[in-house]
Amino acid sequence: MNKEVAEEIGRIVGKGRCSTDIADLYVYGFDASIHHKTPDVVVRPSTVEQISEIVKLANRTLTPVIPRGAGTAMCGHSVPVRGGIILDLTGMNKIKQMRVEDLYCVVEPGVIYDALNAELEKHGFWFPTTPGSAEACTIGGMIATNASGMRAIKYGATRDYVLGLEVVLPTGEVIHTGTRTLKNASGYQLDRLMVGAEGTLGIITEAILRLAVKPKASAMTVAAFNSLVEAGKCVSNIIAKPLLPSAIELMDSVTIKAVNKCMNAGLPDCEAICMIEVDGHPASVEEEMCTVEDICRKSGSISTQASSDKKKISEWTQARKAIMPSLSRYGEKFVSVALADDMSVPISRIPEAVEAFHKIAEENGVIVGTYGHSADGNLHTKMLVEPYSDESWKAGERAVGQIYDKVLELGGTVTGEHGVSITKAPYMQKERHDSLGTMRAIKKALDPNDIMNPGKMFDWQGSIISHLRYPAFLDQPCERNDSCEGS
Repeated sequence: MNKEVAEEIGRIVGKGRCSTDIADLYVYGFDASIHHKTPDVVVRPSTVEQISEIVKLANRTLTPVIPRGAGTAMCGHSVPVRGGIILDLTGMNKIKQMRVEDLYCVVEPGVIYDALNAELEKHGFWFPTTPGSAEACTIGGMIATNASGMRAIKYGATRDYVLGLEVVLPTGEVIHTGTRTLKNASGYQLDRLMVGAEGTLGIITEAILRLAVKPKASAMTVAAFNSLVEAGKCVSNIIAKPLLPSAIELMDSVTIKAVNKCMNAGLPDCEAICMIEVDGHPASVEEEMCTVEDICRKSGSISTQASSDKKKISEWTQARKAIMPSLSRYGEKFVSVALADDMSVPISRIPEAVEAFHKIAEENGVIVGTYGHSADGNLHTKMLVEPYSDESWKAGERAVGQIYDKVLELGGTVTGEHGVSITKAPYMQKERHDSLGTMRAIKKALDPNDIMNPGKMFDWQGSIISHLRYPAFLDQPCERNDSCEGS
């Protein structure tokens, strides 16, 4: 990108909101993934008008634009693989309207998930999608990736709560999609198209979100098993009862040991545990918790511990959320990385999936921690690699391919909640092979100059072990010759 473009961006947003300082550029080259690439300029716009002008400039000069929230994305969504402009939207963080009587609120993209729920709770409502990075992630980022979390089985994903959007298109045009009504059958559902598009079709500058009533009570039980397969069967047995829990979190022995070692969490020392949460009216919660414990025992549980105490439930939930950083302390030479990370399979196929994942890890000589939001079939397999070892990365990538092949064989999908971007791209392309042409046609129609978060998803080519934040494989060629500038 030439100097004149950066200077013009500075004039659009004003002094102090645009930087080409090498330190700023370097840190904005990361998100929570394994990837890194330095942008050409970082911009912190404060209005939709500024964003529109920046995008018009980028479209004229064929400069890539990468929208960014809090940088909690796991697959390289905000990593600028072809350089260009990072648009930091965290400063646009106003809750503009709170219309609980109409079951919606209007927010800017930089509003943090937990901050929104703190305001909604005052009125007895919440936005219940519960991402793992709730204390940091932004609503705009959640919409861009269709984020969800442990409570998706009962409450759905972000897409289910988006009523309408304000979007800056790749041409700089500002459009409004959806409505402020709970029902809408008016034309193409363009808001649905933008949710999960990962910043490749436009920039979300405002969202109208549907609200849910916050449950009055909740309870959780921790059930221990001597077999990971038995724990997986327990999940499908609960759903088939029929009983709809608010969450079921599965942890294998690797993740249990890591969390107990790192946090002294006191989780049962066993092959697997299920953390099962129910919520609703207090009387219903009590009845459902008794049913859950009975199903756990009949499914082979060796112990159960139940609690309706909010502090205890929070302790268990925090232990589950601490899995990824805890795994990096599993052994001195390992780091925990998001490779085969958030696949989903039909709920009844969970036992087959988790058994296959462990077998694949053993055959490839890698360590995999298996856990996840098992109530809706959404599993996570954090892999432990030696970051300075090329062989370790190769073994990890080999295992990833086999894991995703198994997921697709079981009728699953390669990503349930984290999205595609770089790390899932080759596997998404295999899964969606017959609709890639349609996706590319939509992208071409809205973004003819390919400036919006280019080179991701269906346009990624080659290995995912590329643009690493770790000092291994740095001599590997980039995925596209026309974008090789080093990292």
